[in-house]
Amino acid sequence: QVQLVESGGGLVQAGGSLRLSCAASGDTLCISATGWYRQAPGKERVLVAAVTNGGSTDYADSVKGRFAISRDNAEDTVYLQMNSLKPEDTAVYYCSADVSKTCALRLGVLDYWGQGTQVTVSS
Repeated sequence: QVQLVESGGGLVQAGGSLRLSCAASGDTLCISATGWYRQAPGKERVLVAAVTNGGSTDYADSVKGRFAISRDNAEDTVYLQMNSLKPEDTAVYYCSADVSKTCALRLGVLDYWGQGTQVTVSS
């Protein structure tokens, strides 16, 4: 099993910055990619940024140039640096870890999710 714990959310004014952390524990060697998703009230959960074990990254168009995802393999932690925050970035942010196919067969799941952390950007 993989456990994910997010931290770093909070209230910030527009234009400010926050850094979210996603600490993984358990079968961390099974993780093939980690992503940050967000869900605003009344809206679907959407991918914000993702990073693979190989270091490849991907971003939603709405956050390109403002957010940066990174990973610390030694600490099994993935970070999301959020700069130039806007009120429309307000949401609950979730960390998700995809597991390799081999691990998925053993663990019986394809991915794991954290509990979420609230980010509120005031105008």
